[in-house]
Amino acid sequence: MREISSSSAEVQVSPPWTQLPSDLTANILQRLGSVEILKSARKVCATWWKVCQDPAMWRVIKIISAEDNQWECTTMCRCAVDRSQGQLIDLTIAYFGDGELLQYIVDRSSRLRRLTVACCYNISGTALTDSVKKLAELEELRLFIPSILAADIETIGISCPKLKSFTFNQCQLEHLLSEFEPVGTVSSNEDALAIAKSMPNLCCLRLCANKLDNEGLLAILDGCPHLESRDLRQCFGVDIGGPLANRCWEQIKDLRVPSVSMQYFGLDLGEFYDDGFD
Repeated sequence: MREISSSSAEVQVSPPWTQLPSDLTANILQRLGSVEILKSARKVCATWWKVCQDPAMWRVIKIISAEDNQWECTTMCRCAVDRSQGQLIDLTIAYFGDGELLQYIVDRSSRLRRLTVACCYNISGTALTDSVKKLAELEELRLFIPSILAADIETIGISCPKLKSFTFNQCQLEHLLSEFEPVGTVSSNEDALAIAKSMPNLCCLRLCANKLDNEGLLAILDGCPHLESRDLRQCFGVDIGGPLANRCWEQIKDLRVPSVSMQYFGLDLGEFYDDGFD
């Protein structure tokens, strides 16, 4: 009988990480973020590929673009949404996308509860409102785009009756990193009145550098009786003093007045730079 050489009898041993339970592997991979999973992790081995096929892996999607890869980000976002198979509940997109992409997302994500749209300058107010009309389950909306009008805010509130948290900043996101002094601008309460009229279930409201004044603030306090957290930083038209101060502190548990530092604004600003492309 012919002897079998030791070299021909070698047995390939699978890497130890392939032996982990699938739920633990999923938990680990989800910490990488959507971009790393799509570009790298799912291609490492058959085990990871199988785990990444699970729609539950795509309930949270966050994709941040650099200036030179918007097309790639759009393609990856569509791919991730498709993989979620309707289970997507939390989506963040920044620096890429347009109304067509947003419609693609909402048509396949009726369960979406949390949406962040940051510096997506090709998404108009009309495109946004047409999309959120399909998101009846939305509970938190964070907007960092300049194209939103008071009429759009009202439409959003009417379309999303479960909305509990609303963040709205018309400045470019980077401007939140710098402080500035109040300037002589004309007050406008259009946004505040739209919020008061259409978002009665709000618990948390964050505005930045909005032109509302005391009248607008009072309208919000009256129209949003469940409000517990209110961010007014750089809203220099508001003068919180006297009876208005008493009203605010009675109703609001977490109140940030116009002069408070903009170091944080309802989100970790670093997430828009640390989780994107190199």
